[in-house]
Amino acid sequence: MTKKMRKNLFDGLQPTPAEHFKLYFYGAVLSLFHHVVQVYGTSESAFKEFPFLVGYNNELADGGLAGVHSTEAVSWWLESLQGWEEKATGHLPLQALRKSAGLDHAALILLTTVGLIEEDLRFGQVFETMQGSPGQHRATPSLLNTWGRDEAHWRDARTNLRQMRELGLVRVVNPESPRLEWALEVPSALWDALRGEQNEIPGPGMRYRRPAELSTMDDLILPPDVYEKVRAIPGLFRAGEAQTLIARGAYRNGRRTIFSAIARELNLGLLEIQGITGPTDERFRVAGPLATALNALPVIVIDLEPRESIEVPRLSACNSPSGIVIGKQGGVSGEGAERALVINLDMPDPGLRKQHWQRACHESKLRDTHTVSERFRITSGNIHRVARLAESYAALAKRTEITLADAQRATRSLNRQILDALAIRLSTSGDWTQLAVGGETRRELDNLVSRCRHRERLQSQTGAPAGAGVRALFSGPSGTGKTLAARLLASTLQMDVYRLDLSSVVNKYIGETEKNLNLILSRAEELDVILLLDEGDSLLTQRTGVQSSNDRYANLETNFLLQRLESFEGILVVTTNASERIDNAFQRRMDVVITFSPPSPPERWAIWQLHLPPDHAVDYPLLEEVAGRCVLSGGQIKNAALHASLLALEDGGIVTSAMIGDAIEREYRKAGGVCPLRRN
Repeated sequence: MTKKMRKNLFDGLQPTPAEHFKLYFYGAVLSLFHHVVQVYGTSESAFKEFPFLVGYNNELADGGLAGVHSTEAVSWWLESLQGWEEKATGHLPLQALRKSAGLDHAALILLTTVGLIEEDLRFGQVFETMQGSPGQHRATPSLLNTWGRDEAHWRDARTNLRQMRELGLVRVVNPESPRLEWALEVPSALWDALRGEQNEIPGPGMRYRRPAELSTMDDLILPPDVYEKVRAIPGLFRAGEAQTLIARGAYRNGRRTIFSAIARELNLGLLEIQGITGPTDERFRVAGPLATALNALPVIVIDLEPRESIEVPRLSACNSPSGIVIGKQGGVSGEGAERALVINLDMPDPGLRKQHWQRACHESKLRDTHTVSERFRITSGNIHRVARLAESYAALAKRTEITLADAQRATRSLNRQILDALAIRLSTSGDWTQLAVGGETRRELDNLVSRCRHRERLQSQTGAPAGAGVRALFSGPSGTGKTLAARLLASTLQMDVYRLDLSSVVNKYIGETEKNLNLILSRAEELDVILLLDEGDSLLTQRTGVQSSNDRYANLETNFLLQRLESFEGILVVTTNASERIDNAFQRRMDVVITFSPPSPPERWAIWQLHLPPDHAVDYPLLEEVAGRCVLSGGQIKNAALHASLLALEDGGIVTSAMIGDAIEREYRKAGGVCPLRRN
């Protein structure tokens, strides 16, 4: 080869990933030419069998390289490629991968040969013919090992293939076949990155962002102590004092934003990989090489259930630090979690929430930042989502200013998107005048309202360790107003209330009930809604002696609920008409216990007044007798009033004394009792 040829082929090439990839691609084509010509004897015979190779031959000849099928050409190509790389600057994916994986140039030529079919399907014809395996268009170890025996720089083909499989650079399409017949491929996400592409979605469950698109350290809104730790992490990574960071916390609470700022500080992109199911997940294998090719910080996003644990292997072919995003539940182990720093992100306090609101929607657009920040105890990510929705609602009303009502409406929309598949939303209109209960019950309800309103300030006020969760137990006979009280509590606090649908939670398979409960409790915390557990005694049952495996798993379920309720940071209302069936440990964990007794005669009178239509024609003495002698619950009174109104609709529209009498007798028949009213 002459110096002029070298200049034509390599001099003047820009040190870009795309140009670098072309050099390896043509190196693989040169090597393939050499082996095809060896089989067919002459280049003319080879081109006659595979006419498309003429085009590639001409491209190389135009670059000044003659005799492309010779061993000398392939050897010179590798030598020149090494020299060109030494002078190149900037990030070159193939070069970075070679160094991090400990491979040589010949191994990367082998890797590119495996991927030739990704660039031109016609190379599949060559592999099929050379292997003598009809229908097999991908290179196999049998073919590549044979080529290795014929060429000095490929003598380690067998070793290189095994190493590249272990590193995740090459995978087997048909693992059920004998090893020599394995069809090899380069993962598509990795191949695209080696070509110099920086796709936002490299593959399923993956997302890549360039450094310029990432948050900065100044963008972070964190508690001061957490911010200082995050600020120091890039220095620890550079010094090699740490290799992995684990960020724990609620869903959409800034965990990934931390890694965004760290990656930008390190002048790296960010590669997020979600939905990892275990150490054998193929995405674990490709995460390291792909992050290296993209010059990115790899972050594994894991969603674990209570008592679940996942083993995280060390990422292969990757010299950069890595991150793990995980919720508050579950454990992480394995080589990938060794020497890991851990940061826990709690729900933002009112001060931090105010900063998020101010950033999410300009302060001039938000009417009362302080009130909104105090009112909505939601995660940082949800604040930004709600703010965008609130801006849309304000624009729909042709306003430039966002009001509390806009934020409330936006929050409700967000709740429906996430919670409607898990629980049932109840209406929350009305006030306490719609509930007729005894004085002690009413005072306890007022105390519950205060406890809910000041739950975040309570710890700082007392100095005692107290979380932001409020757990209330409403006990009493059926129809005494427990569910209505929960709805009125939500209306008073201007919050949404969702009733837990037990049919969607309880599962016969071991561990599934706990998973479903944890998911609903976690979402209720993050979205700041009241969660209503109606007839809670069915879940909060007493633990029993272990007589069988069913008893043991039932007790495990109870123990999980005990622990989860203790750490719950939202507002939970449990109703029951069989409090004696609830485990004492649950009752001790309740912050407020309110007893709903059957209504007294004055309370029954008030309930009748609430439910009868304003223009009724019921005799006053009859109402007094009904309130005094008919011991009905609030629910029964409501049903009787509705039935009487229905009768009235069929006969003039006015509720009469006779209709009330018929409706009351109907309620007693339903309950299997005798109506005490004296009727003519």
